[in-house]
Amino acid sequence: MRRFLCFCLVLLCCFTACFSQSMKELERRKKQALEQLALTNKLLEETKKSKQGSVNKITILKRSIRERQTYINNLSIEIDTIEKNINGVRNEKNELESQLNTVKQEYAELIRATDIRRKHFSPILFIFSASNFSEAFRRFRYLQEFGDYRKKQVEQIQLLTTQLSTKEQELVTNLSAKEQVMDNKTKEAQKLQTDQAKENKMYSDLKQKEQKLKKEQKVQQKKANEINAKIQKLIAEEIKREEERARQKASKDTKKEQENKQPQYIMSKEEQLIAGNFEKNKGKLPLPVEKGCISGNFGIQPHPILEHVTTNNKGIYIQTTSNSDARAIFEGVVTQRFMIPGNNSAIIVKHGIYRTVYANLTEIYVKEGEKVSTKQKIGKIFTDSENDNKTELYLMIYKNTTIENPELWLAL
Repeated sequence: MRRFLCFCLVLLCCFTACFSQSMKELERRKKQALEQLALTNKLLEETKKSKQGSVNKITILKRSIRERQTYINNLSIEIDTIEKNINGVRNEKNELESQLNTVKQEYAELIRATDIRRKHFSPILFIFSASNFSEAFRRFRYLQEFGDYRKKQVEQIQLLTTQLSTKEQELVTNLSAKEQVMDNKTKEAQKLQTDQAKENKMYSDLKQKEQKLKKEQKVQQKKANEINAKIQKLIAEEIKREEERARQKASKDTKKEQENKQPQYIMSKEEQLIAGNFEKNKGKLPLPVEKGCISGNFGIQPHPILEHVTTNNKGIYIQTTSNSDARAIFEGVVTQRFMIPGNNSAIIVKHGIYRTVYANLTEIYVKEGEKVSTKQKIGKIFTDSENDNKTELYLMIYKNTTIENPELWLAL
């Protein structure tokens, strides 16, 4: 019986540990979903100054719906997990009750047997009536073990009673937790229905302005193309200057060697280290804002309203709240800060053979040639008061002159 109880305790510990880990992971995912939901709600609050629907507003609303759905899914998983735990606790409780009843019955029979023996003979007479010393000693050991067994039975009853009480309390706690989560899920589902109704209404209103939206989209794509072309040109010129410096450094070589040598920029040991570390951290780099979400993905993307209309993004757009700062996603050196007419300012930070570009800034906090550290604030992001107070940073990543997808580099 003692071994069986120990085995049950081990299983209980294992089950509790697994449940605890799964709940921790659920809490982490719920917290993440709630943070994103809070961000989108704040972004929606900033659009309230404009009563009319807009592409920006419906994009945020769509994101809010996705985040709320994710949160509801997490709540459903949590309910299932709690339900499994409740069933497990109930099974353990039933098993403990069965064990306790068995031990109590055995103890009761033991007490009855002890009472019967006491009525018919004395323990001392039982020992001294033995035919020899060896038999007397065995009878003494029997009575001693019999007494120890009774004590162990009492201990088992106390242990099982304590465990059963713990399980009953655990069951009550889990049932209460399940009720709370279910109530929360119901409220979130109601909010989701309200948001979906708003989205459908806004989508219907915007579809009636299709021609206007198409014109606005063409203007925005033209601006984006101009920004991309300007940045591409600046980076190409920067690399060309580096190669020119490499050519001049190689001027000590013989004329024949120079003719056969392809001039190439050679990184310093520090630059090689930074480039290597940048590459090793692919998928782990922080967002270039303290809090934000991707509002425009990399590559060819469908328009949120217009059918058969796409945008071609050479970087990603990250939306955040007003008065937010842009942050360097990795240590490096500021090589350029420049204006883009009609599109505010931008910064290029070099990380060896890699470069990161931060565009749509109204203020720049760093100078050319300045070393920056990871998460260092480098500029203030422009807030467009004429477009729902939209605050959006444009981020690009280059490897030499090749454009990289920032989404593959950031810890999203």
